[in-house]
Order: sequence, then C-alpha cells, then structure tokens
Amino acid sequence: MAVSMLQALEVGKYLVAQRLKGRKRFPLVLMLEPLFRCNLACSGCGKIQHPVEVLRQHLTPEQCFAAVEECGAPVVSIPGGEPLMHPQIDEIVKGLVERKKFVYLCTNAILLEKSLDKFQPSPYLSFSIHLDGLREHHDHCVDRKGVFDIAVSAIKAAKARGFRVTTNTTVFEGTDPKEMQEFFDFVTDLGIDGMMISPGYSYEWAPDQEHFLGRAQTTALFREILAPYRSGQKQWNFNLSPFFLDFLTGDKDYECTPWGSPSYSVLGWQKPCYLLNEGHYKSFAELLEHTDWSEYGHRSGNPKCADCMVHCGYEPTAAMDAMEPTNVARSLGSMLGLAR
Repeated sequence: MAVSMLQALEVGKYLVAQRLKGRKRFPLVLMLEPLFRCNLACSGCGKIQHPVEVLRQHLTPEQCFAAVEECGAPVVSIPGGEPLMHPQIDEIVKGLVERKKFVYLCTNAILLEKSLDKFQPSPYLSFSIHLDGLREHHDHCVDRKGVFDIAVSAIKAAKARGFRVTTNTTVFEGTDPKEMQEFFDFVTDLGIDGMMISPGYSYEWAPDQEHFLGRAQTTALFREILAPYRSGQKQWNFNLSPFFLDFLTGDKDYECTPWGSPSYSVLGWQKPCYLLNEGHYKSFAELLEHTDWSEYGHRSGNPKCADCMVHCGYEPTAAMDAMEPTNVARSLGSMLGLAR
C-alpha cells in the first residue's frame, strides 16, 4: 500500500466518523474537474467532445473551494481535461492543501516540468501522472509520439524537487500482461510513490469503443498481470486498497458505491457518477437525495453498469470493507508495512 501514513490515518478517522454518525451515503473522493480542455486527444477519453462553449469555461478557485466544503470528502482528485492548462491551478491546489485535503493533481505531464515552480511539496499533494504503459504502448494510447519520454522526464524532475508522484494507468483489452509487469518495474525504479491501476470503462463519449473490457476479461487479465505481486515475487507499491486489487482479480465481489466519488465541474454535480453522463444537479445534496441509486451498479441490471469495475466506483466500497472487524488486521498490516 503506497498511500501515505498521514492519509491512511486521516481517511480512516473520516470513515469511522461517518459510520458513528450513521450515514449510509457519503463521499470519499471528490472528482473536481476545473476544466475540460486538454492538450491531448486520447482515444479512451471523451472529455474534449464537449461543445466549444463548454471547453472554453473553467471553474474559479472560489467555486472549487465551495464544492470541496459542500462535499466534505477528505480526498480531492483533480482530473480534466488537463488541469495544468487552468490559469489558476496553483491557487486552487494551494487552497485545497491549506484546507488539509489530500490532493491528487492528475496530469499527462506535458506541462508539468515547467510548472513545478508554481507548487510547493506537501504531504497533502501528489502529482498523478497518466501513463498507460511503456513508451510505444502509452504513445499509442494518447495518439502522440514522445509523450512517454516527456512524462518520464517530468517524474524525475518532480521527484528531485521533493514532490510526491504517483502514476495512473488504465488497462484496456489487448494489454500484454508481461509488458504491464515490465512497466510496473520501470516506474518502480523511477522512485514513484505509488501506482493506481484500473480497467477501462466504455465511457460513451470516448472515440474508441472497441477496447474496453468485460467483467470476465477484467478478472482474467488482472489475475495474470498481478500474479507476481500476489505470490510475493514482486513488491510493487499500489496507491489502492489491497481489497480493491482482490476485487479486480475476482477474489471479492463488491457492489458499486457511485456516491463515493462524486464529480463536480463547470456543468455542476454530474449524475449519477463520473462515468455516466445523465445530467447534472446544482448541489451535492440534490445529487444524494434525488438520484435513484437502485438504478445503478452491477446488481441493478442497468446495462451501462454491467461491466464496470473502475476504481472510482469500487475503491470506496473496498475502503469501507477495510473497516469491517474481520478485515482490520489486514488493513493495519498494510499500514505497518508502509511505516517500515
């Protein structure tokens, strides 16, 4: 487990507090999208398919802070678009860190190296670098040659300046398990602070709809990819709950927690989740209260949810499972390993 000890403790306290208050639905991670503009056109992402008038907009720092306070989640992920294209991204990040939120700034890293002077290293800030594999595979995924090398250079520069750096990898149909294992070795040697992995979901606006995984494909592929890790041959650091990894390999059967990672953007609070675009609410309270959550998740029978195993829906479920008495020992063991 590569989550920092500070984050693990604070998130654990937050989860216990929610349980003591008797809350059934509460957020764990806010997906804060300050803009949809991007300097890449990745085939597995449809964010830049928004109309031009939407792509020209961005959230103000004040709007970001208000959403964070309204939501109350301890972790804030800042995807996009490309967040580093936002003219006030440094002000946004600084304000969130001052509020002691654990911030993951998700970036393709094209602008990262020349943007490092805008930020200060902090245990509350991590740069989450989008890397879907080694050079040839990643550059193919983002449809531009040279991006992998730019990202690697930025990772080295950020680590040299004392920043926390993690990677964010989406696994698609056709991924070579051995090559993915080599990729994990490569980024581990770079000294990154953790890896996030997730199967791709068939986001309806994504240009490429042919390489998303079904459930059976997902569990078979991740069993093969993670075999050296599960057997103890590899000591890769994943920025994920060990229970979520068990879910990916089919060893646990979870139901989605779509309210666990709500999404806020220039359009408002996206319903029902980051991946399904079925409109927006003006407030987080409306999202929680007016969404019929029984219509979503694997067991609902909703065909849009049938094959989804993405971290934003299932990592919150895994985090709650880690708080169950029968699982606490394993959770503590992961934290003690991190401390050592």
